[in-house]
Amino acid sequence: MSEFDLTLDRDRLSEVRHGAVVVTSEPAVFRVQGPGALTCLQGLLTNDLVKPGDNSLVYGALLTPKGALVVDYWVLRQADAFTLIAPRGGHQASLDLFRRQLPPRLAKVVDLTGEVCVAWLIGARGFQTLAESGVGMPESSGRVASVGGEVSPVALALAPEAAPFVALAVGAGPALAALSSRLVLAGALAGTESDLHAARILCGWPALGAEIDERTLPQEVRYDQIGGVSYTKGCYTGQETVARLHFRGHTNRELRGLRWRRPDPLEGRAISKGEREVGSVRSTLSLDDRAIGLGLIRREVGVGEELLAGGQPATVVALPFGPEDLDG
Repeated sequence: MSEFDLTLDRDRLSEVRHGAVVVTSEPAVFRVQGPGALTCLQGLLTNDLVKPGDNSLVYGALLTPKGALVVDYWVLRQADAFTLIAPRGGHQASLDLFRRQLPPRLAKVVDLTGEVCVAWLIGARGFQTLAESGVGMPESSGRVASVGGEVSPVALALAPEAAPFVALAVGAGPALAALSSRLVLAGALAGTESDLHAARILCGWPALGAEIDERTLPQEVRYDQIGGVSYTKGCYTGQETVARLHFRGHTNRELRGLRWRRPDPLEGRAISKGEREVGSVRSTLSLDDRAIGLGLIRREVGVGEELLAGGQPATVVALPFGPEDLDG
């Protein structure tokens, strides 16, 4: 078992899917500012930071020169700075890359990890709860607003439609706690990072250290579907490989959903079709009567096929997971 193997009861799953849950975490957070910050980050990130303009939220990643994922980010672009939110496991890799790639006179990096927190609002009722809390909201999805006052402001962003959360807020601990309390008063439940991981699995969203490792290419983990890569923004590190795959080829494996009819413990991570190994299980969510998960699987294996995944019979399903996978 790992942090990416979860167990939830049906009541909690219902809140994660249909309710409103607010989860506070301490990921890696960096602020990048300076006269060349936009140009420098635009030449590194897989997605376009220029086109959305100020007060935007963008998802993307930094790649190796050969196109493999190093670390993924949610990037808040505001008028005076960029705030990059990464998995905690990507902290050191981010620092190493920033030191090599960002000239301090053009783009100064401040490591805010441990100094600020991030609150994530998940669940289908999250938007309504946010509106009822009265904290103020950005104008639309993918946009950012500053809330909470001038002394200790909080950057609040509405997520794009495919994201595994409704909104995120980043700021100092006390200010963020005050915002979270208003959400709870409006009806949200206080959650844990397990709830956040469950929402991620339901949406088929990859995580660093699970679906993303040192060999993973963006298209293998649904970056085209989740809006994590731009094919029109121009050059960035690793762009040649990403563009070649998009326009001229395909990946050998893809991120797929898995459904087990019983929540039995896995016997390893291998996914097999007959005598042939065709992939590996990366994340799982166990319920009382079934389990679902994410696996990297050979592209020729189709949705609906029956396999052995972790030694247990499983069905390959399309992502994101639908009601038929959870309730049927």
